Amino acid sequence: MTRPGDVPPDFLDRLRPICLGLPEAYEEPAWVGVRWRIRKRTFAHLLTIDPDHQMAYARAAGTDEPVCVLTFRSPTDEIHALLAHGDPFFKPDWGADVLGMVIDDETDWDEVSELLTESYCRLAPKKLIVRVAASTPE
Repeated sequence: MTRPGDVPPDFLDRLRPICLGLPEAYEEPAWVGVRWRIRKRTFAHLLTIDPDHQMAYARAAGTDEPVCVLTFRSPTDEIHALLAHGDPFFKPDWGADVLGMVIDDETDWDEVSELLTESYCRLAPKKLIVRVAASTPE
């Protein structure tokens, strides 16, 4: 990591196949960290927060130490359920359907895959959502 917001390469290596495996999804640098988008809509954003630089993220995540976080879109009922679960989930103060989670060595990557696929489907055009549904095993 060389600048504020950079993320550990191991986490990028885990997220890239999940995000880039979705139809027409692409990766780009964000204002800080890395984000994945469908069309011009961000469905996942990974960054390392430093309370001295990303105060809003640090407050939302309840940390005063640098941590890697992932934000994504989720339905309201699922946001409430995940927040009730507690750590690693947190609710940023922006966007009613935005949820965050701390990413670390204990992260459940199967759960992340499900959450990011759902986030993508909240923002993607219907014709792409059909392609995701068709490729998902039952």
